[in-house]
Amino acid sequence: MRVLSLSTGWTIALDTLAWLILQPTISWLAMRLPLSAFAPDAWFYRARPWERGGALYQTLFRVRRWKERLPSGGAWMGGFRMKRIASSEPEYLERWLLETCRAELAHWLQILVAPLFFLWNPPIAGAFILLYALMANMPCIVVQRYNRPRLQRLMRKAQARR
Repeated sequence: MRVLSLSTGWTIALDTLAWLILQPTISWLAMRLPLSAFAPDAWFYRARPWERGGALYQTLFRVRRWKERLPSGGAWMGGFRMKRIASSEPEYLERWLLETCRAELAHWLQILVAPLFFLWNPPIAGAFILLYALMANMPCIVVQRYNRPRLQRLMRKAQARR
């Protein structure tokens, strides 16, 4: 429901400014949450049977082909680097696992704010903005949901060897 009517130029300017503020702010806020706020086995993050341990994402999207091309947003803000697994130490793998939850939450929140743009955009523009939010964030969510079960399997194997 549009509550603010602006010229096209001002609408585009407000859209741009809003995204330039909202996306980094949401990421920054997610980075400030303590690791204890994330539980990979909690309902929100838990792998679903239909995801087949992450294999669904490889089958549907060929995630292994492109996941390395995505930026590591946490590293931009002085957080945890998630480009490549740098250690097989249990503490490091546990941290990585928790960071997949943080990243997934941040990207879902960035999608959830998109409907705010309907407040000052015509419906068709709001729909395109929502589409942008989905296209910009869903690949990142897919990578987290693909990596998390694989990482959990790796951790179980490492524990079994001990």
